[in-house]
Amino acid sequence: MFSKIGQAIFDNEAVSKTSDFKMGLEVEMDRADETGHLSTEPYPNMIGDETTNPWITNDFLEAMSEVVTPPAKNAIDAVHYLYSINTSLRTALSPGEMLWPLSMPPIMPKNKDKSLIAHTTPKKQKYFETWLKKHSISEGAPCGTHVNLSIRPHIIDLVYKNFPNRFQSKQEVKNYLYMTMAQGFIRYRWLITYLFGASPIAEENYFDSDNRPKHPVRSLRQSTSFGFGAKFFADYTNLNTYVDSMNEAVKNKTLLTTAEGQGPVRLRGDNDLDKMKKTGIQYIELRMLDLDPSSSIGIRTGTLRFLRLMASYFIMSPSLKPSEVVKTLARANEMNDTVALEKPNECTYSIHAKSLIRQLKFFVNSIQAGPEYQEIIQDMGLRVKYPELTPSGQLQEKIKDNSLVEYAVALGRDYQDGALQALRPFRGFEDNDRPTAEDLKEYLFGGSWEV
Repeated sequence: MFSKIGQAIFDNEAVSKTSDFKMGLEVEMDRADETGHLSTEPYPNMIGDETTNPWITNDFLEAMSEVVTPPAKNAIDAVHYLYSINTSLRTALSPGEMLWPLSMPPIMPKNKDKSLIAHTTPKKQKYFETWLKKHSISEGAPCGTHVNLSIRPHIIDLVYKNFPNRFQSKQEVKNYLYMTMAQGFIRYRWLITYLFGASPIAEENYFDSDNRPKHPVRSLRQSTSFGFGAKFFADYTNLNTYVDSMNEAVKNKTLLTTAEGQGPVRLRGDNDLDKMKKTGIQYIELRMLDLDPSSSIGIRTGTLRFLRLMASYFIMSPSLKPSEVVKTLARANEMNDTVALEKPNECTYSIHAKSLIRQLKFFVNSIQAGPEYQEIIQDMGLRVKYPELTPSGQLQEKIKDNSLVEYAVALGRDYQDGALQALRPFRGFEDNDRPTAEDLKEYLFGGSWEV
C-alpha cells in the first residue's frame, strides 16, 4: 500500500505527523435579510475597513463576507479561530441581517447590476469589472469553504534525509509532496463532491435564462456547466507545467489573469507564479467544498478530519506517473461533473466510492489511527451506501416550491441568535481593523491557544 516515501514515514514512526497539518480556513458567506433576499446593508462598520481587514473582508459581492483565519498549529485551533471570528462578524451585522447558510446565494435582485459588486481596492475592482465581461454576476455569487494545508517540517526533513539521491533540496521535497497531494485531491474530487456537496438548487433570479438543471442536483457550485469561475484546468504534472499552462491560458485569452485559473486545488507560494517556479510551493489551498449548512461556521470538524486523512493517504501512497497525470485528471474532472449534476438520491460511481472508502479504511488500520478516524470513515461509508444521508440528500427533503428559503432563513436566524448570545464577542476590529495573528490569539483565546 505504501510508496517508498510512505514506508519511510511509517518506519520512522512519523505517521501522525502526516495528518497533523498546519491549517488555515477561508469561509465565504452571503449576508441576507430575514425574507431570504440578498442583503442591501453596507459592510458592517464594527469590523473595520473592508479593504484592509485581513480576517473579515468581502469577496466578489458587497454582501459576500469572507472570514479568514490565521495559519493555526492544527485543525482544532483553526476551527476555534473560525468560530470566534465568525461570531464577531455576526454580532456586527445590522438588525434583521444574517449570514446565509447555503453555498448558492439567497434571492438576488431581478436586475443585477454593478452596484452589487464589492467596494474594494482599485486593482481588485478593475479585475471584477474585466471578469464581468466574460461572466454573469450570478456566477460570482456562490460561496464555499477553502482549506489551506501546510506539511509539517518534520516530514519534509525526514523525506529529505532518507532520499538524498532523489531530492536536491528540502524545497524540492516540498514541491513533490504538495504536487502529489494536489493530484490526489483532484483525482478524487468527485468523491468529495459526493460526500460534501450541498448546493442542489438555486433561488429565484439566479439564472437569467432557461439553461438550468431540470431537477435538484448534488452540487450546482461544483459543476462545470453552472458552477463558479473559469472552465479551465491547469496542468498539475509538476510545478513548471502548472505555471506554464496558466501563463499560456492568459496569453491565448482563455484566462483574464492567472488568478482566474485557481482551480479546485491552488498551489500557493509567491503570488508571482514565475517567481514561484524558483521559490517553490509553500502550501496548497483546497477550493472544492460547498458550505455545510449543518454547521454555523460552514464546515464540520469531521470534514476536516477526513480531508487530513486523505492528504496523509496521498503523501504515503504511490503517486501518478508523470505521463498519466493529464489524462487521469481530465477523466476525474469529467467524473466530478457527473457527480455534481446527479440527483441527490443517486450515487453514480457507487462501486468506485465504496472501493476508495475501503482503501482508506485499510490505510487507517495500517497506520493504527485513532477511533476518530475509524468513525469518520464509517460515516462516509454510510453516505455512499445511503445517498439520502449526504448534505444534498438531506437538503432535498427541505425544498418547498423549488426553494430552500424557508429552511435557510430559519437556520440562519437560529445561528444568528446563538452568536448574539456569545459571552465574549471580539470587538477589536472597531479600533484596529488590521489586528495581527497574535492580537487575535490574545483577544479571542486569552493566550491559551498556540498558533
